[in-house]
Amino acid sequence: MITIDPYSQVPIFTQLHDRIVEAVALGELTPGTRLASVRAVAEEFGINPATVKKAYDQLKQEGVVVTHPREGTTIAAARATRRTREQLSAQLTTVLALGRAQGLSPQQLAAECTEILSTFE
Repeated sequence: MITIDPYSQVPIFTQLHDRIVEAVALGELTPGTRLASVRAVAEEFGINPATVKKAYDQLKQEGVVVTHPREGTTIAAARATRRTREQLSAQLTTVLALGRAQGLSPQQLAAECTEILSTFE
């Protein structure tokens, strides 16, 4: 079940993107699962269809979903590429650097990463 907080500081398209990625990581959405149409999601959450399209487009660019004309958008088969690993490494570097800048120790950051990863098992 995807939830969106309209009062959050996080943009709605980012919330939608992140919830779908998390659902895939948790196995709640599996390869081949068809996502609701842009229009249906926009109506369900009372948001602009362009917001949903922006989230879907980002997911497509990241390889999380594939879109076929007249068939809709489905969850893609998982395939970690070198480019994917490089992008994730860059994002993790930024997040971990921020944690260090905020005063967290390497051990605290490692423990946090381990705890988060355990939720995806």
